[in-house]
Amino acid sequence: MQFDDDAQLDSSQVQDRRGIPGGGLAVGGGVVGLLGLVVALLFGVDPGMFGGSSQPAAPPVGQATSSAQLASACKTGADANKRQDCRILAVVNSVQTYWQADFTSEGRSYRQAPTVLFTDRVATACGTATSAVGPFYCPGDGKAYFDLGFFDDMTRQLGAKGGPFAEAYVVAHEYGHHVQDLLGTTAKVGGDRQGADSGSVKLELQADCYAGVWTHHATTTPQPSTGRPLITQLTDQDIALALDAAGSVGDDRIQQRATGRSNPETWTHGSSAQRQQWFTTGYRSGDPASCNTFG
Repeated sequence: MQFDDDAQLDSSQVQDRRGIPGGGLAVGGGVVGLLGLVVALLFGVDPGMFGGSSQPAAPPVGQATSSAQLASACKTGADANKRQDCRILAVVNSVQTYWQADFTSEGRSYRQAPTVLFTDRVATACGTATSAVGPFYCPGDGKAYFDLGFFDDMTRQLGAKGGPFAEAYVVAHEYGHHVQDLLGTTAKVGGDRQGADSGSVKLELQADCYAGVWTHHATTTPQPSTGRPLITQLTDQDIALALDAAGSVGDDRIQQRATGRSNPETWTHGSSAQRQQWFTTGYRSGDPASCNTFG
């Protein structure tokens, strides 16, 4: 994945809370819970107990530690080609530019969703979540939340190969949830939250499909600041890494790692094969209408 070196990044779309303490009850619900969250969801315990220490971890050396510092450090696509936090910002910019254009073409109004970067735990309108919850979108405040340490956990704990575009897939998936929130899809799921054919699984698979749709358009969607695409190149290897990431966060694979067996009756996100299938559907079609997992 390569960004346009001269592109101007919009840092207003990302709030940097790394190093700011939170605390309290954790609430799940993103692309995946880590192994601790799987156990929490299966047995009804507080996922907060699977978080890090009671004190927030220090941000990685060489990365911004406040929104002002992020804005100063992440100004252009050249910065995104060098730094992880700038890369996440650039992907957020690209994803939201695409969905803004898609909504406009359909006569709808798109409301931007900020991304919040945090370490250890974070307070949200959905409660206070620990890093163990993994990336998630909170409909209560319309924000996507990421502890960048998750991407290391995705390789160490879940067996993904990782890489920049694996990270981009995760970001695009969470913004798929924002799109669902804006369209009213999320509200229709109600309490149907568990099982291979549950509304929760269909919602997650649709978010994977929406991530694929964005991927289809990522190198052709012009940015307002330059009139050129922010992402200038995606390779077959990038797509392969996204598919690998999608497979690593399937319920069956996570449960096998956590308990040695898979129980479809407790699935919340779909199998590895399903997640890869729906990402591919969106990527090949480039059409959000192809993402009808509820049909």
